[in-house]
Amino acid sequence: MLKYVVSVPFLLPALAVAQSPSSTGDLLAKADDDRWSIGVAASVRQSPYAGEGTRVRPVPLLTFEGKRIFWRGLTGGVHLVQGDAFSLDAVLAGRFDGVDIKDLGRRELLANGVDPALLEDRDDALDAGIAATWSGAAGEFKLSALADVTDASGGYELSADYAYALQWGRTTVVPGVGVRWMSDDMVNYYHGTLDEEVARGVVRYQPGAAVVPHVSIAFSRPLGEKWRLLGGISYDVLPDEITDSPLSEPDTDGSAALRIGITRGF
Repeated sequence: MLKYVVSVPFLLPALAVAQSPSSTGDLLAKADDDRWSIGVAASVRQSPYAGEGTRVRPVPLLTFEGKRIFWRGLTGGVHLVQGDAFSLDAVLAGRFDGVDIKDLGRRELLANGVDPALLEDRDDALDAGIAATWSGAAGEFKLSALADVTDASGGYELSADYAYALQWGRTTVVPGVGVRWMSDDMVNYYHGTLDEEVARGVVRYQPGAAVVPHVSIAFSRPLGEKWRLLGGISYDVLPDEITDSPLSEPDTDGSAALRIGITRGF
């Protein structure tokens, strides 16, 4: 029987955005009834940062679906309210927007007027918050609010996503659209220049809050009784607040991503 999936883009880790339960944090929810699954995926994403090019990372795929507790890839939580059409969850989500300055292109940063020797790394973070989901015959709609509890950026994010699961034979295909709003602290930390960098002579750039729309399509297909192939693509439309940053690749207006993985259910 077809099960609706969490209305999120499938690709992680996102570089320009967060890994929230609605936008950048969940993997494609399983289309079978296994309570546990474990596997691995490869994530390939076009970085918006100057000279970094493409990021390739292995991603663990661990899923647990309990009556109250769940874990989906890099996001987990507790069902506070759970009904047939509505659920309210308390969630934790990894934020992997961090960047090592040594991974960026020295020539590209200098062309942007920035000396990489004067820059600081940006740290990953852990977010906590709530997510509300409405699901039914028309698909699934999710709202979430997350805040950085590790104080890497000290910011927060609000997001809204819609997805609809289609069944083509044994394959589940999930197109989705959404938008996220990131607070000024979050955008300034990951895409602006820091006070200590400005004190060293780096140009001040504090873009403020930003809105990032995205589209995605993901799939899940069983391979025998217990194995499952998962994959997807996504595209984030980057706003001027990000693309105009001296840390960004010139003439970049979006970030595409691809993921492919395999899991075994238990």
